[in-house]
This record gives sequence, structure tokens and C-alpha cells, in this order.
Amino acid sequence: MSDAEANAPKAISPVRSFSIASLSAYLQALPLALILGAFLLLPIIMIAVVSFWDYDFARMYPDFVTFNYGETLGSWVTWKTYLNTLRYAAMVWAVTLVIGFWVAYFLAFHVKTATIQTVLFLICTVPFLTSNIIRMISWIPVLGRNGLINTALVDLGLRPAPIEWLLYSDFAVVLAMVHLYSLFMVVPIFNTMMRIDRSLVEAARDAGASGWQILTNVIIPLAKPGMAIGTIFVVTLVMADFITVQVMSGGQSASVALMMKNEMSLLQYPAAAANAVILLTLVLIMVAGILRIVDIRKEL
Repeated sequence: MSDAEANAPKAISPVRSFSIASLSAYLQALPLALILGAFLLLPIIMIAVVSFWDYDFARMYPDFVTFNYGETLGSWVTWKTYLNTLRYAAMVWAVTLVIGFWVAYFLAFHVKTATIQTVLFLICTVPFLTSNIIRMISWIPVLGRNGLINTALVDLGLRPAPIEWLLYSDFAVVLAMVHLYSLFMVVPIFNTMMRIDRSLVEAARDAGASGWQILTNVIIPLAKPGMAIGTIFVVTLVMADFITVQVMSGGQSASVALMMKNEMSLLQYPAAAANAVILLTLVLIMVAGILRIVDIRKEL
């Protein structure tokens, strides 16, 4: 063998190169996998395990029983509560989608300078500098029987008596949730719209498309990933909200999260865990359905 052949670099086999790359990728993902496993996967597994335990008025007993799920799924009250929660989620989603889309559309396509866009976007986030509970209960002096709206209507002679359904009703619950969660719809839609190539809009306009045609055939289809992400945020938050339902309905309405809170206050942890597993399964099915309709990977 010549000196040149001896000193030539040896080629690394494709199999060895692939194994090294795979090992490196696994090592890079290991810290995040450990964090998610410890703080996300492990608690969910523990909740699922506890949902099969037995319990009485004083303590829980490690066991494998299914009556927690039987009592939950076999009760019409539970089904009615789940339907009520889904109704809240649908109404809040519809309103926040309309508000979020038009706010994002205005910021992305009608505000020309990036500075004004940033200022207006920060104005949208100002309410989030305060607590959710403070923002929610701030509606009580506005919607109450002697609140600002009723007082103004009666004093102006537009109403002979205060409107009773403004507060402690489904209307108040939906209004408060829309106020709390609208920004979670605005942000992903705005982010998606800012990525839309403006030349597509100009090309559609040059081709003779009207403003409505540009909106329905160009902007809305390209904004669907942001709308899907916002939908996942809003629906998940509404399904897990119990304090808004409890306060703004005056205890007249119920949700699954509020039912679980009441069960935990009565030390019925296995029953609450069973409801948590069912609710998580329902939310995951809804998210899977959204992901089948809209591909959001381009936004991640």
C-alpha cells in the first residue's frame, strides 16, 4: 500500500453515520422528553390510575373498580353537564372567531406601518396584565341589576325596569369568557395573516377579484391554520373553566370543570379523576378532528 493510500481519510459507512445522527437526535430530545414526562405524562397517568380507585367519605382505597365511570356515564345529570359545557364552548368559539378574525384582518391588512401594528397589538394585550378573576368580576357592576347598563337604560327611559338576564345567566357566562379568551384567537390568526404573501392579494386584485372574493378565496383559506390553533386554545380553555361559570351564572349553570371542583371539595377524588379522564378524552378527540381538517404544522 502506498503512502498516499495509507494517509487517505477513511469513508464512514452510511449505517454508522445514520446511527450517530439518530443517537445525537435522541440525546438532544432527551431533556425535553424528561420534562414533559415528569410534568405532563406522569400526572395524567396518575389521574387515570386514581380514577379506578375506591373511596368513601374519608379516604381513597387503591383498587381497580369501574363504578366511577359507570356512575359518570350512566347519569343523565352528567350528560346534561357535558352538553352544557359543549354549548358554552361552541358559543364562545363562534364569537371569538368572528372577533379574532376581524381584529387580526384589520391589523394585518389595513394598518400599514409596523409601528402602529405593534402599538395596536399591545393595546389588545393590556387587559391581560391583570388577573383573569379581576377581569371577570369587573362585569358584575356593569351587568348587575343596579349596574351601569341597567341604570343608564332606566334613567334614559328606554326601559321601565332593569333587565334581569344581563347578570347571573348564560349570557353573562359567555360574555365573560369571550372577554377572557378573545386574545387567544387574535394572536394565532394575526400571526398567520402576517405570513400571507401580499403579492397573492395583488394578483387576485389584478385579475379582477372583488374585495369579498379576495377575502373568501385567498385570505380565509390561508388563515385557516391560525384559526385552527386559536380554536384549540379557546375550546380547551372554556372546557376547563369553572370559576367563570360559577360566578357569572350565580350558581345556576354547571360545567364539567365545576362538577369536578365540587367532587374534589367533597373528597371524591376518584370520581373527579374519572371525569377528568373523560373530559381529556373528549378534548383530544376534538383536537384530533381539527388537525384532520386543517394542517397546522406549517405554523409550528
